[in-house]
Amino acid sequence: MSRAREFEELRPLLFSIAYRILGSVSEAEDAVQETWLRYEVCLTRPASAKAFLSAMVSRIAIDVLRSARMRREEYAGQWFPEPLLADPYEDPERSAELADTVSMAALLLLERLSPLERAVFVLREVFGFGFGEVAAAVGRSEAACRQLAVRARRHMDAGRARFAADRQAWEELAGRFFVAFREGDVAGLRELLAADVQMVGDGGGKAPLWGTGVFGAENVARMLAAFVAPFIRIGGLVEPHEVNGQPGAIFRDRDGRIVNTLTLDISDGQIQTIRAVINPDKLRHLGPVADAWAVVRETNRARRPQS
Repeated sequence: MSRAREFEELRPLLFSIAYRILGSVSEAEDAVQETWLRYEVCLTRPASAKAFLSAMVSRIAIDVLRSARMRREEYAGQWFPEPLLADPYEDPERSAELADTVSMAALLLLERLSPLERAVFVLREVFGFGFGEVAAAVGRSEAACRQLAVRARRHMDAGRARFAADRQAWEELAGRFFVAFREGDVAGLRELLAADVQMVGDGGGKAPLWGTGVFGAENVARMLAAFVAPFIRIGGLVEPHEVNGQPGAIFRDRDGRIVNTLTLDISDGQIQTIRAVINPDKLRHLGPVADAWAVVRETNRARRPQS
């Protein structure tokens, strides 16, 4: 098999590793491309291309993450990962781990880990690499990697309860949510929201937001209901779509350009968190991006006078 074909077959895996380490589609794609450029000129043929390339893309991603940390600390408002509509890598034997670690909530927990902890957790816990392979990837001893894995697992488990939600139940609840949302049904929305639900967004200082967030079932339900009618009236579209392995939606303007993505965190039969990514820089990999400021202005003008 040619080196190029070998690499292309492994590309989905390499991207999935890099995305989980970086939380950025664009940075993960760059890391994968850099991996190919290095592999193309590599003088030796590794015994295992999978292990070799996974180690290489992990090292590149660790370096990128270290330099990105300061930018993220100085980020305007809340930082969310770039939305991923579909994970290109599939492994039936690790489907639970893969789905569990691509959600917005999990990626935000991974942000709390050091770059080395994050890489070790991703390689070991998500993709099932042996500690020898993990050690070679991150440049630490196997014993050190075991300690890093224990610390990372402890942080992740303490941050949230892992819930193996019934996907059919998720989809049913999300379907009810979007029906109530489109109809502006405050009571219907309130019924689906946890009492302490929060709605938060990532605009990066480049898109309109609702302050630091909206909190509580009543407030969130009323804001959603107030927004949807004028948005649809001006030609806006709400497309339910899985985002980061979670129920969600893509919002588009009348020309089909992307305004934002939305994800729903669901547990215990209720929506716990609604996250919107509105920063245009984080949406460009999905297609043409709308001017969110203009959409909001037009939506506000379309609001019916309150009686």
